[in-house]
Amino acid sequence: MATLSVAAILAENARRRPGKTALVEGDLRLTFAEVWQRALAQAGALTALGVRPGDRVALMAPNTAEFPVAYYAIAAAGGVVVPVHLLLSPGEVEHVLRDSGATLLLVHPAQAETGTAAARATGVRTVTLGGEFEKLAADAEPLPSYLARAADDPAVVLYTSGTTGVPKGAVLSHFNLVMNATVNAFDANDIRADDIALGALPLFHAFGQTVSLNSTWRAGATLVLLPRFDAARAIELMVREGVNTFHGVPTMFVSLTAAAADAARLPELRVCISGGASLPVAVLERFEAVFGAKIYEGYGLSETSPAAAVNQPVFGTKAGTIGHPLWGVDVEIARAELEDRIELLPPGELGEVVVRGHNVFSGYLGRPEATAEALVDGWFRTGDLGTKDDEGFLRIVDRKKDVIIRGGYNVYPREVEEVLTRHPEIAQVAVIGLPDDLHGEEVCAVVVPAPGTAPDAAALTAWSKEHLGRHKYPRRVEFTDALPLGPSMKVLKRELRARYTGR
Repeated sequence: MATLSVAAILAENARRRPGKTALVEGDLRLTFAEVWQRALAQAGALTALGVRPGDRVALMAPNTAEFPVAYYAIAAAGGVVVPVHLLLSPGEVEHVLRDSGATLLLVHPAQAETGTAAARATGVRTVTLGGEFEKLAADAEPLPSYLARAADDPAVVLYTSGTTGVPKGAVLSHFNLVMNATVNAFDANDIRADDIALGALPLFHAFGQTVSLNSTWRAGATLVLLPRFDAARAIELMVREGVNTFHGVPTMFVSLTAAAADAARLPELRVCISGGASLPVAVLERFEAVFGAKIYEGYGLSETSPAAAVNQPVFGTKAGTIGHPLWGVDVEIARAELEDRIELLPPGELGEVVVRGHNVFSGYLGRPEATAEALVDGWFRTGDLGTKDDEGFLRIVDRKKDVIIRGGYNVYPREVEEVLTRHPEIAQVAVIGLPDDLHGEEVCAVVVPAPGTAPDAAALTAWSKEHLGRHKYPRRVEFTDALPLGPSMKVLKRELRARYTGR
């Protein structure tokens, strides 16, 4: 039986480069040896608390040093990490604890109120990170090394954001996560041991966990944590710490570009990776012009560990695409309307994006029906619509369920958003379909105006009419100060639909 543990990522660095800075948070600087010693001490504490290999341990913490140390401690003890989104209500945290069958919750003091209430309701033991857990770790016998796990054993259960109803736990194995970190570090991107990456993406989310934490450390590079993303602070911190690698979602690239105008100095970035949602080409162009750095846009889902495809230096980049599949992974386009089997389509045709490879999850925890719907003929059905061109570049057109059907014609919100983002008075925009008696659905653009502008709805409609097909341009324009974002910084279109329906 092949054995493998996510904990090896940190353990190996402690052996190879013990004195190298692994983690920076504020004034705290820890070497790989120090992080690993802390993780082994905490793993000893977890074992003393009764955590056994395969037990699920919930982890609720922001991007502070406590998160990565506890994450690797749980892995070293043979436990399964259940990261908890920080924006959840006590009731939603209860669902995660109950559904995952977690036996213990490690909670940061900042989240203690919500976490403790949910744990009490579910009868789960709580230990507070920092003082309480540190004392337990100091009193416990540290583990000599990490416990061996089978490669296919669960390592992490990631709860999907529940866009399709109740959040489901996607079970990722040690093999899934170690391969995704390794391929991200050495094949998809040119990550080097002397790189310094900014950890601004939430570590409880798949993108931050795999790409910022695990891939950075897989390459032996340094991670600088930013507990709360603020563009001006991020720029200052990147300049101060010599950060050359930035991972972000589109909203972060928008705010960094805006904040750059007031910054005394800009960081010298070598690697910028965007994911989590589609990056409008206009945003990419503005950021690259201001920072003089290339953005490599990628794509993935919790169920694919998460990275599935990315623009890679070796294949060249193409703006508006998600590049090519990762090493060892297949990403294809299948006939979207076929539910029970996978029929692949030739290049150029629109269909559902399907993925297979070492990154595809084991299934949804305790939900065999949902797993059977998602995993068909060895492929994972993503629920996203896309195309693949003759050069193998993949493009995401939209979520299957976000497509607007106006008067019998399909309108893809992303295409409309790409055009509207180029308007000088629009900082951000989300396009949604709203119920309409005549056309079934009407196209509505929800606009965040650019600073210092006061755009006119009728003028925007007239402008978009010149740049978009007759069935595509937004007949309705609404203005808002900010778009609602989920825990993974994606725009919550269901909230916008609820807000503007019936108005």
